[in-house]
This record gives sequence, structure tokens and C-alpha cells, in this order.
Amino acid sequence: MTAVVGVLALQGDVREHLQALTACGVEAVPVRRECELSELDGIVLPGGESTTMSKLLGVFGLFDPLRTAIGAGLPAYGSCAGMILLASTILDTRPDARHLDALDVTVRRNAFGRQVESFETDLDFTGITGDGEPPLRAVFIRAPWVEAAGPGVQILATVPDGPAAGRIVAVRQRNVLATSFHPEVTGDLRVHRYFVDIVKEGRPS
Repeated sequence: MTAVVGVLALQGDVREHLQALTACGVEAVPVRRECELSELDGIVLPGGESTTMSKLLGVFGLFDPLRTAIGAGLPAYGSCAGMILLASTILDTRPDARHLDALDVTVRRNAFGRQVESFETDLDFTGITGDGEPPLRAVFIRAPWVEAAGPGVQILATVPDGPAAGRIVAVRQRNVLATSFHPEVTGDLRVHRYFVDIVKEGRPS
């Protein structure tokens, strides 16, 4: 059977992620209700505004069920604001913001600056680039970065040069993947395919 991957559809780049996942050969569905979580093989938390998304998770009764599902093994991928939601510690956020504690990382919100300081760069990404595969073009929009990662976290990509050289912008811990950047806006499906592979690894044979 085709894997079913949800996209949290409360706010943010929902349509773009749905299109990318569909192009990767899975059934992509928007998720707004707790009952929909049980139908999923994986879930994407899109870019958007992290504090707004955390509030909406509470309003829709999704926060605790989603946290429980990911903790129980549901594969999850967060881009930009999704990375913030998945983190265990968040710097420069509002006191009332909540997070899912799915990744043992400390994330700094809006680390690269304001909207006008958005930028693009080419990244080497472990498991995707190399062996003849070209670098990954990454788009950063009011993006976070990872300040610190725990021992169980695999660092997949860092900024190659410039003032932010060496900053961590992609990580994986078991079934949870996160990027500071927005692969859903470039047309390059390689990050989504990487996540779909994680989803398929976790499905019963």
C-alpha cells in the first residue's frame, strides 16, 4: 500500500509540501484533527510562524496527541518553523510558546535575521549530496539555526561560508528530520524523498 504522509495544515507552506510529497509517490493529506493522526505513516510540520502554529495546535486539540504520536515513533519532518516546534529548547521565543520536544537540540528562532535578510546558498547534505549528486540549493526565510545538538542527533548540513559559516541547518534523530530552510519552494525533491525513505523504513513490511 502507498504510504500516507500528512502535512500539518494549520498555517504555513502547506500546499507546497503536499505537492512535493505527492511528486515523491506518497499519498499526501492535510491534517487538522486528532483523528487524522492515526491514519498517517509520517507527518510534515511546514514553515510558517512557530508561535502561531504552537497556539493553533492547542486550539485544535492537536498538541498533546501529536507529541505523543511522534514520541511513539511517527516519523516527522519540520522545515523552518517546523524545526522550532520539534526542538527541545528554543532561544529568542515568546514565554507562552510550546514545543514538541522531539529533537534533542537547542534552536535559535529567527537566527539569520529578519525577512529582508533572507538568502539562498548551496549545501552539502549528508545522505543526499556527494557521489555525483550536486549540492542542495537551500532557501532561508527568517530561519532558525541549531545552536547545540545532543549526542543522539546526526548533523546533516551546515552553512558553508559567510557570517553564519558552520551553523547547523539540518539534523536527524531517529525518525525525526528537521531543516532550517525551505526545500518545498525550490522544486528540488531530494529532501522530501529522504524523508519519504525514513517513513518507508518505519512501515511494517
